[in-house]
Amino acid sequence: MFISTKISLAALMLIGGAVETGICQTTATKRDPANPKPLVTDIYTADPSAHVFNGKIYIYPSHDIEANVPQDDEGGHFNMRDYHVFSMDNINGKVTDHGVALDVKDVPWAGRQMWAPDAAYKNGTYYLYFPVKDKEDIFRIGVATSKSPTGPFKAEPAPIPGSYSIDPAVFTDTDGKTYMYFGGIWGGQLQRWHTGKYDKSSNTDLKKDNEPALSAKVVRMSKDMLTFDEPVKDVTIVDKDGKPLLGGDHDRRFFEGAWMHKYKDKYYFSYSTGDTHFLAYATSNSPYGPFTYQGTFMKPVTGWTTHHSIIELNGKWYIFYHDVELTGQTHLRNIKVRELKRKADGSIELITP
Repeated sequence: MFISTKISLAALMLIGGAVETGICQTTATKRDPANPKPLVTDIYTADPSAHVFNGKIYIYPSHDIEANVPQDDEGGHFNMRDYHVFSMDNINGKVTDHGVALDVKDVPWAGRQMWAPDAAYKNGTYYLYFPVKDKEDIFRIGVATSKSPTGPFKAEPAPIPGSYSIDPAVFTDTDGKTYMYFGGIWGGQLQRWHTGKYDKSSNTDLKKDNEPALSAKVVRMSKDMLTFDEPVKDVTIVDKDGKPLLGGDHDRRFFEGAWMHKYKDKYYFSYSTGDTHFLAYATSNSPYGPFTYQGTFMKPVTGWTTHHSIIELNGKWYIFYHDVELTGQTHLRNIKVRELKRKADGSIELITP
């Protein structure tokens, strides 16, 4: 059942101060796997990147707010300004809000719109990767560091050289090498980089339905996790015949929200189809691909956007995602979790949210 934004925001005014300034905990409840409820209800959260660090679940989502910005095709109304980190001891445990981990005002090069982040751990340090528009309104990807998984995080003085677009997803392979997958079209600006340089007027990917679809990007990270260690590469997705998915194939081609996980030596690249609202996946024997399209594994949620992450915990797999149950409004979302099940051949079972 949806509640009005006005009521929801009034509730936030009563409790928001405590959340912003300290740790807030929700009560542990047994969650219905067939009807997951929002993990967080006192602030709006979306795009959850979940990780298991030292046996505990940490969630790095976007923090939706009512910014009173008119809605447009480039997502101007998604005008988020900071990140909170949440933790859970187990999948049914209480959710702890550790307060603001990074604020846009503390990123020297940032302008506006702190969109979907991700996190990683290496070298005794936790890394928070985040897309935000710079002073020229171009999305870049920044990195901030902390000795704690909950922050606070200190941002580097400049964005990662050579970074652009949105939705960084960082994956560390079993050999210790770390890769970043990123990109998103339309408001994510990926289509403006098709020549290798930023072109504000370019909408190339939106007009070439019979050409290979615009690709997500992948790049190996440097040992210090602060820069790229090589040129950025395309993430090519092909059909079962080895032919690249086309731009007009809106039910299957990449749009945004990349995630990588590994299962039995196979690389699973999952993503959102964007304007058709599916979560889909493709597999490969290499973290670089090419990836062979396997199918849809989640039908559309309520709300325009779909963005997820996948983790393994105690032998089971889980998907974290969002919808708009609390408000019914696309820019005021709430994160959820449910079990992700596989068939004997490793394929992912279809979820109907």
